[in-house]
Amino acid sequence: MFASTTTAIPESVAVPRHVAIIMDGNGRWAKKRMLPRVAGHKQGVDTVREMVKACIERGIGYLTLFAFSSENWRRPPEEVGFLMNLFVAALEREIGRLHANGVRLRVVGDLSAFEPRLIDLIRRGENVTAENKQLTLTIAANYGGRWDLMQALNGLALAYPEKAGEYAESDLAPFLSMSYAPEPDLFIRTGGEQRISNFLLWQLAYSELYFTDKYWPDFDAAALDDAIGSFQQRERRFGRTSEQLLAVDAAVSPTPTFSRNAG
Repeated sequence: MFASTTTAIPESVAVPRHVAIIMDGNGRWAKKRMLPRVAGHKQGVDTVREMVKACIERGIGYLTLFAFSSENWRRPPEEVGFLMNLFVAALEREIGRLHANGVRLRVVGDLSAFEPRLIDLIRRGENVTAENKQLTLTIAANYGGRWDLMQALNGLALAYPEKAGEYAESDLAPFLSMSYAPEPDLFIRTGGEQRISNFLLWQLAYSELYFTDKYWPDFDAAALDDAIGSFQQRERRFGRTSEQLLAVDAAVSPTPTFSRNAG
């Protein structure tokens, strides 16, 4: 299990190990083109495929995509139904492709609300790709950050009732739905909104946040490079001072691998 950024200082990296994305703007992309909202969701699936490829090419080890939140059930029933069918179709079509490219698939969220056929496809995809190491692709579906914290707390309480009142962060961490992945170095939200919308509340504690006006169907490899470029300009202190970082850089290498801006 990976160490938490609030208990240990992670190694400085030029390319994020873990990128988490809220794929926003599908419906607005379609509306701008005088198309039904569902056309934007279909185009968004193609963008997912391209983003998986781009992450592999850039050496990113983990990609997490917020596909359907626990609040998205509030959308019109016909749109929710289309999204469920699209999820089924995407899994049927993409599992073989993911496996061939060495991608490990994980799906996190409260899957109990899904139809049995969808749950079976998810489990099959996870099993088929379980040993792949090129990239771990996590799809957050019927997921909410508060749900994640509550299910983790309940799991911890059931496993170790005798420690109630004395739980530490390290006790809870293994019960979180993404305990198998490092915390995201870079969080991206497309579509112009600037909020995290109940996504990975625990895991985003020290992530660098990047917001773009591009709608998800327009987010391509060049846009990912822009986000990584912004990440490379951040000063990631993790509670330390800028002077401490400079001292660490001087001790490790007299020539930093990328520039940092104060702030």
